[in-house]
Amino acid sequence: MAISHSGGFPRIGANRELKKAQEAYWKGELSKERLLEEGKRLRLQHWAVQKEAGLDLIPVGDFAWYDQMLNHSLMLGAVPARFGADSDCEDVDTLFRMARGRAPGGTPAAACEMTKWFDTNYHYIVPELHKGQTLKLSSTEIIRETREALDAGFKVKPTLIGPLTWLWLGKVKGEAFNRLELLDDVIEVYGQVLNELAKLGVEWVQIDEPILVLDLPTEWHQAFESTYNRLQGKDLKILLATYFGGLNGTTTTVVNLPVEGLHIDLVRDAEQLTAILDRLPSYKVLSAGVVNGRNIWKADIRSIVSKLQEASERLGNRLWVAPSCSLLHTPVDLECETDLDDELKSWFAFAVQKCQEVAIIASLLSGNQSPEVQAALATSDRAIETRSQSSRIHNKAVQKRVAGISSGDDQRNLPYEKRAVVQASRLKLPLFPTTTIGSFPQTVAIRKQRRLFRKGELSKRDYVAAMQKEILDTVARQEALGLDVLVHGEAERNDMVEYFGEQLNGFAFTSNGWVQSYGSRCVKPPIIIGDVSRPEPMTVNWSRFAQDQTSKWMKGMLTGPVTILCWSFLREDVDRSVSCLQLALALRDEVVDLEKAGIGIIQIDEPAIREGLPLRKEDWPDYLNWAVKSFRIAASGVQDETQIHTHMCYSEFNDIIEYIAAMDADVITIETSRSDMELLDAFEQFEYPNEIGPGVYDIHSPNVPESQWMKQLMKKAAEKIPPQRLWVNPDCGLKTRDWPEVEAALSNMVQVANELRDELA
Repeated sequence: MAISHSGGFPRIGANRELKKAQEAYWKGELSKERLLEEGKRLRLQHWAVQKEAGLDLIPVGDFAWYDQMLNHSLMLGAVPARFGADSDCEDVDTLFRMARGRAPGGTPAAACEMTKWFDTNYHYIVPELHKGQTLKLSSTEIIRETREALDAGFKVKPTLIGPLTWLWLGKVKGEAFNRLELLDDVIEVYGQVLNELAKLGVEWVQIDEPILVLDLPTEWHQAFESTYNRLQGKDLKILLATYFGGLNGTTTTVVNLPVEGLHIDLVRDAEQLTAILDRLPSYKVLSAGVVNGRNIWKADIRSIVSKLQEASERLGNRLWVAPSCSLLHTPVDLECETDLDDELKSWFAFAVQKCQEVAIIASLLSGNQSPEVQAALATSDRAIETRSQSSRIHNKAVQKRVAGISSGDDQRNLPYEKRAVVQASRLKLPLFPTTTIGSFPQTVAIRKQRRLFRKGELSKRDYVAAMQKEILDTVARQEALGLDVLVHGEAERNDMVEYFGEQLNGFAFTSNGWVQSYGSRCVKPPIIIGDVSRPEPMTVNWSRFAQDQTSKWMKGMLTGPVTILCWSFLREDVDRSVSCLQLALALRDEVVDLEKAGIGIIQIDEPAIREGLPLRKEDWPDYLNWAVKSFRIAASGVQDETQIHTHMCYSEFNDIIEYIAAMDADVITIETSRSDMELLDAFEQFEYPNEIGPGVYDIHSPNVPESQWMKQLMKKAAEKIPPQRLWVNPDCGLKTRDWPEVEAALSNMVQVANELRDELA
């Protein structure tokens, strides 16, 4: 009998209950006791939903108040000294201070660095590692939650991020050293946790080691053998989980690690199954990740069962069935969607439905031919058939335009050095020009107006007037602050990707398809269902109106093709490069129309360009070539006097810097505040030729940055990049902040720019 299970479930709640509780607590509107009660209620609810869906083993440990990696840092006692030597790792306020810089309790401090989780749009809090650091068991949250689930009657499988993955994803601070020097202490803590879980009667524990699909140095590969030798024999069984790719050249090593089970991602790499079946020891469980944990399409159950038939025959009850990875990356429940038409809804599956699919696949492999199972199979068959034949998928005109892309479509007329002279003459900006990344606070009033308009309770005329009033206010505030290049504030935009997707052909949208990006930040990704095109201008009227209100330059604000691609749920019937080129052509039309409307500076944000990288470096060039080409197609339809900006955040640039330069944006703004300007090293060493705006303060923290601190950061930047090519800006958009802190921070930022100009005068 095949066992069904999951590696994790979305923690946010079907109606974003976790987000609402977090933010209420941060604002002082909810007590800590009530916050903890809400967390327990959500955990119990999610366990019950998965059991009802038919899963045999329910994951525990996938819940987090902010981030699962941060949970493990607290478990290990890896709390940076700036948060206090006596910080309580069991206190949720310590967790929030590390993630956000402040909490209702405790002294504010600089938040920990945050970056993307592998090639997803989820962000994790980066562990800070120091030479000689002492690590010890400091938080037992996973043990308490396991006891909680067992007491409620659930058959559980606690889930941990693996010790080597935690170390690999950590960042060395201070004196350089080999992170593996800390491995002994880390293993000791994990051993204590496993012993405590065994005392509770737990049979299986899942330990996630997704770094096994990366190009790891030899010493890290070798560390797996010794690590899991030390963790075995803890009176429980370990399911070692890999995902986001295949094992490739490490298959033999990994299948022979001293663990009782292995989970593999057969969505990302279906070809690895045969090699693993041939090498899997006769005692070991194989968990087949066959339902896509990162997309929303209904599974082709008949095809999956057929492909697993040999594995079922060879393994019997040693075959387990699961999603490819944690369902953290999918919306919670399709039943919450009331506005989707029947055809679209029949094509989709969210986390709850994916658990049901896993259970059905396991039942079919176990020989269950009940009417309920056969009905589910027939529903899957219909969905696959209707989608393959739907006229909503293919647009011959779009396909023809992509096929007609020429070699000159991704080239500006002049090289940057000559464009810069033309632009400087036209724009006449001062040294250290100040700007923001695009968005300003999305107030309660703004969200209310958008909501009323969507419901049909506010006319289009009144909605436009309300948004124009917000733009007028935003422009006036920026002028009062003394910013050099303004933005319209994006009051009309719900999300930087969804907003554009709603105006493009080839997209579908949900009303409640939220997924967690980080902490309390949730996004509602569009769904690319077919060929993409732009039926009409999307941002031109708003930008033209804003430019008419000021004598200063107004930036047009667009989200780039690669980011729209990466932050959407993708088609599974074409290569993602095809959709990206279609997006590039649609955005090219928008860029040209903005220029015609008198917008002299246009920003095309690409914060996701690195997260789209394949996990193995041998696959990078192909992706980067079409990603860069897509950006350049979008940006290259304008005259040389028009300045093109791009923005990137929370990424390491060193190993892709030549491709970033190849994008040929006139100005790039990047996140550098949390990294203390370390990210500029790549631009300095490469001798990046264009202009750069290093973010001088972290917008994800509510702390208002001091002028002196920002000035020190800019002086560090000026040591790496000539001042004539430096801009001054925050590290990201400001939509999640409140106006008082925004104005205070920007006032300090403008002061810094003025002081730097005076010093160089």
